[in-house]
Amino acid sequence: MSAPSPEGPQQVRIALGDRSYDILIGAGLMDRPATWDGLPQAAAALIVSNTTVAPLYAARLRAALAPRYRSVHEVVLPDGEDHKDWQTLNRVFDALLARGCDRKTVLFALGGGVVGDMTGFAAASYMRGVPFVQVPTTLLAQVDSSVGGKTAINHPLGKNMIGAFYQPARVVCDLDTLATLPPRELSAGLAEVIKYGPIADMDFLAWIEANIDALMARDPQALAHAVRRSCEIKAEVVGQDERESGLRAILNFGHTFGHAIEAGLGYGQWLHGEAVGCGMVMALQLSRRLGLVDEAFVQRVTALVARAGLPTVGPALGADRYLELMRVDKKAEAGEIRFVVIERPGQAGVRGAPDALVRQVLADCTR
Repeated sequence: MSAPSPEGPQQVRIALGDRSYDILIGAGLMDRPATWDGLPQAAAALIVSNTTVAPLYAARLRAALAPRYRSVHEVVLPDGEDHKDWQTLNRVFDALLARGCDRKTVLFALGGGVVGDMTGFAAASYMRGVPFVQVPTTLLAQVDSSVGGKTAINHPLGKNMIGAFYQPARVVCDLDTLATLPPRELSAGLAEVIKYGPIADMDFLAWIEANIDALMARDPQALAHAVRRSCEIKAEVVGQDERESGLRAILNFGHTFGHAIEAGLGYGQWLHGEAVGCGMVMALQLSRRLGLVDEAFVQRVTALVARAGLPTVGPALGADRYLELMRVDKKAEAGEIRFVVIERPGQAGVRGAPDALVRQVLADCTR
C-alpha cells in the first residue's frame, strides 16, 4: 500500500455546468480522508463491487466511508462481462430495497468497467436517480469507462444497448489498485490509452510509444501520466458533447468492430480492451482504404497495439456476421453502419463505408 501523496492528488475537471465533477488521480486515495470531502450527505451508502475486487479493497473503502455514513452496505456481484445483464443489475436494486435505502443514498462503484456501468445505471434508475461515485480499480475504467457518465448493461443482440447518461459525483482513481491488476487486464486498459493518440493527440501517441515498456512494467509515474492525460482528453470531449450527438463519438474509435467481436464470440471471451485494440487495427485499415491515412501510420499504431500485448487479428466470425452485428451498433443510422475513422493523424471523424470495403478490411484482419 502506498502512502497518500502529501501534495494531494492530481485533479481533472469534467465541466458540465451543475453536473460538473472532479476526477482525482493518485496513490493511496482511498485512505485519504480528504478524498471523500464534499460528497452528497446521506444516512446510507452502498458499495457495489464484484467477487474479484471486493476481497481486495472493499474493507478499505468501507473503513474510509464509515465515519461519513451511518450505514455502509455492500453488494458483491459475479465478475465478468457475461454478467452485465438485467439479472445481475437487479441484485443491486434488491440490495437497495431490502435495506430501505432512500433517494439520498450514495452508491460507490468499486471495480472495473462492468461494475461502474451497472452501478451508474442502477443509480440513474433507483427512485429516478440517486448519487453515485466511481472508484475504478482497472486501468481501462480509470482512463475511460468511469469518466463521462455513460452507463449501461448488455443485451444478447448488442453491447451497452440499454442504459442512460448519468454523471457521477466524483471519480476516484487510486493508482494503488493497479498493482493487483492481472497482466491481461493491464493490456486491455492500454488499448483505451492508446486510442487517445490517433484521435486527438499525436504527442501523446509518441509518449506512449516511448513509455510502453514502463507502462507494461507498471511504473507509477508512467501510469499516473497515462491516466491523467487520457482523462484530460476525455474531459475536453465530454465537456463539448455530453450525450454523444457529435464529437464524443470519436471516443468510440475501434469500438464498432470491437463490440461486434465481443457480441459475436460471446461476452467475456475477449476482454473489452482486447476487442477495442483489434478493432482499432480494423478501423485504421478502413481509414487507409478510404484514402485518409497511409500504410506507415497504420503499421505504426498496429505495432504499438501489439507491443501492449493486444490482439491485432480478429476472430473469423464471417463478414456477414460482423456486418449484422455492427448494424446494431448505437452509431448506426437507418441501418447504415457508422465507423470512427482517422481523418488524419490526431483527428478522427465518423462516416459510413461501403459494405464491399468493410468486407475487404475483414478479409485482411481476421482469421
